[in-house]
Amino acid sequence: MFRHCFMLATLFSLLASGLVLAAAPAYRLGARDIISVSIFAGGEEQVKVDLTVSDQGVINFPFVGQTKARGLTCAELEREVAEPLAAQYFVDPQVHIQVKDYQSLQFSISGAVKDPGNYSMTSSTTIMDLIAKAGGVTPERGTVAYLMRKDDSRGDNAEPEKINLQKLLDEGDMSMNAKLESGDSVYIPLAKGLNTSESKVYVSGEVKKPAPVEYQPGLTALSACIEAGGFTQYAAPNRATVVRSENGEQKIIKIDLEKVTKGSLQDVPLKPGDRLDIPESWL
Repeated sequence: MFRHCFMLATLFSLLASGLVLAAAPAYRLGARDIISVSIFAGGEEQVKVDLTVSDQGVINFPFVGQTKARGLTCAELEREVAEPLAAQYFVDPQVHIQVKDYQSLQFSISGAVKDPGNYSMTSSTTIMDLIAKAGGVTPERGTVAYLMRKDDSRGDNAEPEKINLQKLLDEGDMSMNAKLESGDSVYIPLAKGLNTSESKVYVSGEVKKPAPVEYQPGLTALSACIEAGGFTQYAAPNRATVVRSENGEQKIIKIDLEKVTKGSLQDVPLKPGDRLDIPESWL
């Protein structure tokens, strides 16, 4: 009896203090996710196949045809396809769907972290989650992080959002722990005292190795992308942007690197401290 009361009291205390966390919401499918599908009927496995969610958010499901998948959980998609399968093809079919490869939640982080790069996540993500995924910050990090996000209304990057890392990491202020959206890029500069802005250009987004690139006279946007490993298969180089600080203000320069690559447009010379971002393709 005493033990039962003690457990109830402990649970109440944890609930009151907010330490009992709700279960994480079920993952919702997105473009480029790969799912594994099995259909059982008559005591046997009838179909086993891997499917990829298209950029339009649909899959070509066996027997059913084109089916919306984006935004659904695996359980919801199972129910969605079970009805037409039962109506036309199988008696009491059992559909099992699970995510084989998460591709829809893509983020990049560069600068003063131990493992800069592109990361796929399996659930909603915050800036602290991404920093942890990248192995944490280095001792040389500055006090501000820049969050770069595509502005869908304009089709390019919005003004970078500043995140106060001193409050977030040193003081534990969770109001600074910004929630990220797929495609976001986070850049954490080194401390100003190290004068890294005098020697680095920062490349983020859909390049194979997003990271600081050593500045040299004559460095251009395209050559910086080549230094960063080149474009990924999902890159939209025609919508590249350079973020530059001039006289205390942020200046955004748009550049069509696709035309630069073809030789029909002049490349943009970069300056130390520039941040070059290659967004994700819409298609």
